[in-house]
Amino acid sequence: MAGRHYSAASGTFKPRSPALLFLLAFLALTLLFYIFSSFSSSSPSRYSSRNPNSEIDYSFVASLEKFLTKSPRSPTAGDDTVSGTTSVEDAKNLDDSIWKNENQRLYDEPFYPAFSPLKVYVYEMPSKFTYDLLWLFHNTYRETSNLTSNGSPVHRLIEQHSIDYWLWADLIAPESERLLKNVVRVHKQEEADLFYIPFFTTISFFLMEKQQCKALYREALKWVMDQPAWNRSEGRDHILPVHHPWSFKSVRKFMKRAIWLLPDMDSTGNWYKPGQVYLEKDLILPYVANVDLCDAKCLSSSKRSMLLFFRGRLKRNAGGKIRSKLVEELRGADGVLIEEGTAGEGGKAAAQSGMRKSIFCLNPAGDTPSSARLFDAIVSGCIPIIVSDELELPFEGILDYRKIALFVSSSDALQPGWLLSFLKSVSAAQIKEMQVNLAKYARHFLYSHPAQPLGPEDLVWRMMAGKLVNIKLHTRRSQRVVKGSRSVCTCECRRPNVTSPGPLS
Repeated sequence: MAGRHYSAASGTFKPRSPALLFLLAFLALTLLFYIFSSFSSSSPSRYSSRNPNSEIDYSFVASLEKFLTKSPRSPTAGDDTVSGTTSVEDAKNLDDSIWKNENQRLYDEPFYPAFSPLKVYVYEMPSKFTYDLLWLFHNTYRETSNLTSNGSPVHRLIEQHSIDYWLWADLIAPESERLLKNVVRVHKQEEADLFYIPFFTTISFFLMEKQQCKALYREALKWVMDQPAWNRSEGRDHILPVHHPWSFKSVRKFMKRAIWLLPDMDSTGNWYKPGQVYLEKDLILPYVANVDLCDAKCLSSSKRSMLLFFRGRLKRNAGGKIRSKLVEELRGADGVLIEEGTAGEGGKAAAQSGMRKSIFCLNPAGDTPSSARLFDAIVSGCIPIIVSDELELPFEGILDYRKIALFVSSSDALQPGWLLSFLKSVSAAQIKEMQVNLAKYARHFLYSHPAQPLGPEDLVWRMMAGKLVNIKLHTRRSQRVVKGSRSVCTCECRRPNVTSPGPLS
């Protein structure tokens, strides 16, 4: 009976002490609180608590403002970046040092290189390639009248492709402030698995005069190619952020063996030449989303009364020509909203509102197979309908996009009435399941400082770790294979990626 206990001596029940009841209740509540705290792993605050003195910045502009005011511009103490032209002997000496270091790790670390933290050397490049370009953006980003040839705000476009900033800012942050433990910065080249080139190719392309930009590209190319580490591997273990398809275009053919960080892999030849990019070598990174995250509170309050939403440029080139055809097919249909728009502040508000009110968001190809719209849809909780037959996706070795998106071939999507019939046939249970998965996956596409575990910066290094053994294989192989022999490996014969007929669900 509640509030009593049995006494064996008397055979009667006696009331429990109120103090004892209070103590038991307090202990029970404490235990429940501990359990709840331990299993709330989906909350971003769990990770930020490891560094309670820092705020998480998801805005490029806000993060950059803090970064520029506190970051030193002088070289890091102990760094051994070479500032002048080097010789073949320098590359050979570095190769010997690297071999000794790797040999020691092989015998000292039981799982090397499979489960060891990646060791990344960040070049201390002259400020004209790094800080000066960040300051150029910072001092001009309020000039919203600066537009590209197709009407997109230049500075917003730079933000979409600012992956070079987010990765660099994390790598060079003091180790005590960093949360990612699967990658560490080293200051001796002989200790490095990979080498990061911190050149802001997108900012320079959009904010510098054309000839001035090309001259800076040539200077950056010469600077990197003078490094002993580059000459040792011919760049195979070097990471080059070229996330906008126009950036570094005039000289990047000389760096085609490096690991390129890309938005996609357009195989039409419009942006990349055959043999320049392929999945075995390079890495796809998500765009920075244009819209704000629809968090748990937002998701619970969103009324998704619209079936399908699209806002963007309706006429595009190359594979993006499908947009105008889809517009003609879908315009005026019940439950469908299609709007012409750009990425300015007004466009951001309209896109964010439309995505949060819709069940499905249309993601057709643009000038390239990908666009930022896909990641806007994901962080908005709107199920992407991907109509882009040659699309490559970020972190697909880790994430299964079939759980959060529906893939439709171009040929199916353009059949009269087919797409709407298909969307209406998706069950409520499947929609709910995909929405739950979207809420879980959103964190993987939110760049931030400090970089968060399971955020895009973290997944970059997880994917890089999977490439490491192959990178070392091709580096060593290139050092002993006879130049011009038929045994030289290429991946130019790879089959292009094409969406299978019919949707994948």
